[in-house]
Amino acid sequence: MYKKFFKRFLDFSISFVALIILSPFIIALIIVLMFANKGRPFFFQKRPGKDAKIFTIIKFKTMRDPRKNESELSNQEQRITKVGAFIRKTSLDELLQLVNVLKGDMSLIGPRPLLIEYLPLYNQEQARRHLVKPGVTGWAQVNGRTALSWDEKFAHDIWYVDNLNFKTDLDILLKTIRKVFNRNAMASIENASFGLWEGNSQ
Repeated sequence: MYKKFFKRFLDFSISFVALIILSPFIIALIIVLMFANKGRPFFFQKRPGKDAKIFTIIKFKTMRDPRKNESELSNQEQRITKVGAFIRKTSLDELLQLVNVLKGDMSLIGPRPLLIEYLPLYNQEQARRHLVKPGVTGWAQVNGRTALSWDEKFAHDIWYVDNLNFKTDLDILLKTIRKVFNRNAMASIENASFGLWEGNSQ
């Protein structure tokens, strides 16, 4: 019952309310990124969803466009803008995926949607991550995130597929909120310290 009805109901309800509450903040970010990215505040990319069906994910744009001699995947670290680095560090670039949740392409909780190019590389077990909708956050994200190896991430994704229920989703959601809050607090402290250091160096 939860998988077939209540999960979608909660996804829609929570993301709808969150978008309304956060709308002033989202609008402010759009304005800032309009200036930082030459009028292009959004990033769109095709990703595989449930049953590997392709959908378009939306994020805040954190990188400048590649130059003529650069490919889309090359020099990504160098292409991240200053405001983009802060947005990534605080996970604010993921906010607009609430729109994907509203549309039904994603869930609040689930395996993170990876690149289409990876689809042929999954073995049969790893491909099971597409048995559920991809999520804004997931079991791997609250259990190490970037510190995990690819095999560990896939293992966490498959564990979630096999243990999807209301209690698991609630646990992941609460852990995500704590992690984002702590990350944002640390980013604010780092920025304040950097600003103070710059002021003292002048």
